[in-house]
Amino acid sequence: MKHLFDIPEGKKIRLIINTDAKNEADDQFAIVHALLTPRFNIKGIIAAHFGERRTTTSMQESYDEVINVLELMDLTQEVPVFKGSERALPDEETPSMSEGAELIIRESLSDDPKPLYVIFLGPITDLAAAYLKEPAIANRLTAVWIGGGQWPEGEFEFNLSNDINAANVIFNSNIPLWLIPKDVYATIRVSIAELAVRVKPYGKVGAYLYQQLVDFNLQMGEVPGWPKGEMWSLGDSPAVSVLLDDHEYGYEMKPAPRITNDMQYVHGQSERLIRWYHFIDSRFTLEDMYAKLQLHFSS
Repeated sequence: MKHLFDIPEGKKIRLIINTDAKNEADDQFAIVHALLTPRFNIKGIIAAHFGERRTTTSMQESYDEVINVLELMDLTQEVPVFKGSERALPDEETPSMSEGAELIIRESLSDDPKPLYVIFLGPITDLAAAYLKEPAIANRLTAVWIGGGQWPEGEFEFNLSNDINAANVIFNSNIPLWLIPKDVYATIRVSIAELAVRVKPYGKVGAYLYQQLVDFNLQMGEVPGWPKGEMWSLGDSPAVSVLLDDHEYGYEMKPAPRITNDMQYVHGQSERLIRWYHFIDSRFTLEDMYAKLQLHFSS
């Protein structure tokens, strides 16, 4: 991607995107936002599974969707795509290795001086597998995860539900982890009318981002409670936003809990601390994405 402005080289970072892109309709916005961001040297996109509630081929569907988005942006030759694990870890000791997990290990152990970040927009399976296979990666990357329920009790949360074992592996590791939980990522609210004005007009990818969200919204229209009908939460976009500005007053360092099978938090240790976000600036997050779409794709 040829960006329309540049930033100092020393401010750039390496980035791997791990995405369950075909789960619903918000991953695609975060992927496009990241690809349009000059701070990011994107080393690859990993397709993640999203459980077996609706399909038994979720990772492959995510992979195909990532390829589709890259084709719409004419980036298929510029950004490598890797397959992640097809399913959750069987337990907390057995790595479920994949191309994606191998990429995380390879980039973590490389001698590239730029810091490495890996954002997880779905389950955290591939990071847990990489860590179980090669614990030496722990202090050589920072993970940003859209996942988990509200502090301190916990609650049902979709990304967490798709691999609780993996979450416990990472919570018990010493990998630097920035966690953006459900009660925070759900605040990145947009209306369908807003997306029609701010996203749809800008290139093939803008039209696609808008239409696939509208289509999914209609497809899920009979589900009680969610979606709400005329709005959506672009809940994966905070993972991009905190790498543009880390929201230094928007988080606290909290002791990592253990997670039960019903996604409740069990507290009992105080040494393993993770960055737990309580605020994301939705104006900054959304306006940066809208501006980059307009800069790159206005006719």
